[in-house]
Amino acid sequence: MKIALMDSGIGLLPAAAAARRLRPDADLVLSWDPDGMPWGPRTPEDITERALAVAEAAAAHRPDVLIVACNTASVHSLPALRARFEPDLPIIGTVPAIKPAAAGGGPLAIWATPATTGSPYQRDLIERFAIGVDVAEVPCPGLADAVHHADEPAIEAAIAAAAARTPADITTLVLGCTNYELVAERIRAAVQQPGRAPLILHGTAGAVVAQALRRIGELPAPEAAADGRLTVLLSGREAELPGTALTYAEGRFLSAVSPAR
Repeated sequence: MKIALMDSGIGLLPAAAAARRLRPDADLVLSWDPDGMPWGPRTPEDITERALAVAEAAAAHRPDVLIVACNTASVHSLPALRARFEPDLPIIGTVPAIKPAAAGGGPLAIWATPATTGSPYQRDLIERFAIGVDVAEVPCPGLADAVHHADEPAIEAAIAAAAARTPADITTLVLGCTNYELVAERIRAAVQQPGRAPLILHGTAGAVVAQALRRIGELPAPEAAADGRLTVLLSGREAELPGTALTYAEGRFLSAVSPAR
């Protein structure tokens, strides 16, 4: 079995690590776009053009399923990706975890890129799944890019700025960009209010991988032989995991358990 994941940058690492834990026997293809990232400031048309190119690079390796491990690409490009590749290659999008977060009753906040915040796609999810729940949409300019480059001062500044825009009374925080899951505990520490119950964070990595396995009729098998291989594509070029990926636990995990192709 071969699972491909795509993103503009290293935000695909949390889902890739989840895939490796759930199916250590699966080959993984990680396809991202250092030549074109960040995608967030681009127009929807540009995002779709870049997403199709990154997906084409992954599809050339004949995966069984392709996970779009990027909220921005999912918001703007899923119809085009599905029209191009399905039914031969199932496409699994990444949707902000608004539905499970709202089930807790809120109030909740959604941290996302400016391209996703306020988009019709996100607003539709709020209207469908968060009826009667107080929801604060918090744009986080610069945070995804800072995480991608492992720029510590920029990460700290972007998290602090977003935390300052986040209502103090929230009980739940949706991480609406896959990059943010790489610094989830730093986000929790910045938003958590003294004396309040622990903040609940909702990411997407485990859920989207589980959905991908269901789509192709596979089950999690964490005890399977750990012989899955790893292929990394940087704007279509085969490469090693970049050093910035290894600054995060998920990247180090993948490097340690997945032999290079």
